[in-house]
Amino acid sequence: MINPLYTLSGFTVGALVGMTGVGGGSLMTPLLVLLFGIHPATAVGTDLLYAACTKSFGAMVHGHSRTVDWQLTRRLATGSLPASAAMLLLAHLTGLDMTLVSHLITPTLAVTIGTTAVLLVFQGPLLRVLGPLSARMPARRLAGLTIFAGAVLGVLVTISSVGAGALGVSVMTFLYPRHPIERIVGSDIAHAIPLTLLAGAGYWYLGVVDWTLLGSLLSGSIPGIIVGSLLAARAPRLLIRGTLAVTLALVAGKLLV
Repeated sequence: MINPLYTLSGFTVGALVGMTGVGGGSLMTPLLVLLFGIHPATAVGTDLLYAACTKSFGAMVHGHSRTVDWQLTRRLATGSLPASAAMLLLAHLTGLDMTLVSHLITPTLAVTIGTTAVLLVFQGPLLRVLGPLSARMPARRLAGLTIFAGAVLGVLVTISSVGAGALGVSVMTFLYPRHPIERIVGSDIAHAIPLTLLAGAGYWYLGVVDWTLLGSLLSGSIPGIIVGSLLAARAPRLLIRGTLAVTLALVAGKLLV
């Protein structure tokens, strides 16, 4: 049965994800745990599959609008998918408590995401500093750093469901400062699909996915992410950057609470 509160939450987070690439795990998982009292493992597993389904629709809109860098997406996936699979295998073989590990890495995530929010406000000076460095970086080194960043994302997302959007956008902003912000958002959304699908399938295998909850969330998030993605393709870059900065700041604050 569809729960209207879950549907409204799904729509709100879906719209934010479509416009900024951020909010899937970093907002939805805390929302499920803190507001609705969902068990953390169930919240993470359900949220991962929610993100995979939701972001599929967002990626279609961004792809149609040509705001996806598919080479960048492939590089991230080259690192993230093997790392996610390794974490799932490790958890299965050793009984690793991924909720406990998530609590250990949360402060680092919060600081990184908060720093990115501040830097987005001052993107002009950031571009003047990092733009020349990025332009001079050898292509193979940039590709290697992107793959490594993908591997880190794979581990973090599998443990906590946080990072595919918030940290992914942060990393790409630093590595590709000359990319338009809507292209970074689109690429991040496209990369998150296989990563969250793989990690979510692992949680499904472990038996901690609430399918009724998932259905309620998707009934709101699918129209939400379509609306948000259309806005990202058409809205002024200053508006997208400002919305992204505010969202990242909220995420960082929530992670520290």
